[in-house]
Amino acid sequence: MVDWDALFGFDHALELVVRGTAVYWFLFLLFRLVLRRDVGALGIADVLLIVLIADASQNAMAGEYETITDGFVLVGTIAGWNVLMDWVGFRFPATRRFLEPGPLPLVCDGKIQRRNMRRELITHEELMAQLRQHGIERLSQVKRAIMENDGTISVIRHDGEEAEAPDSGPQKTF
Repeated sequence: MVDWDALFGFDHALELVVRGTAVYWFLFLLFRLVLRRDVGALGIADVLLIVLIADASQNAMAGEYETITDGFVLVGTIAGWNVLMDWVGFRFPATRRFLEPGPLPLVCDGKIQRRNMRRELITHEELMAQLRQHGIERLSQVKRAIMENDGTISVIRHDGEEAEAPDSGPQKTF
């Protein structure tokens, strides 16, 4: 038999509202005030941060921790590590090579760098689609196409003109 009262009861509804509200405002302030640096670009560390914070904050909201403060401490620790890694990469350029991938040429003087494309698992069709978004029709128009450390592709044309940046719509990063 189904215990409908246990299934749809409101035993801890107020506690969940308080927990959800507290965690929401804590995360909002954390992201708004502390982690503002890379607006619009997500790196590997940023994705890791989001996944870990989502899991930690879920436990704080659902009551897996004894107190909401436990969740705040865990989320704050994770965010602190992210800020520390950003600071170390900024302060010590030698560590930046370890923390962030460097730019990777995909096209040099109209020639595809197949080894680099294979390394990043980018197909010829995907590359051409990215070039078309920059207003490039033929590889011969490209002096350099470089995959940046955030996964976007920068394009420099042979004629010295700057390639058109894609519009602000969705852009695929690799």
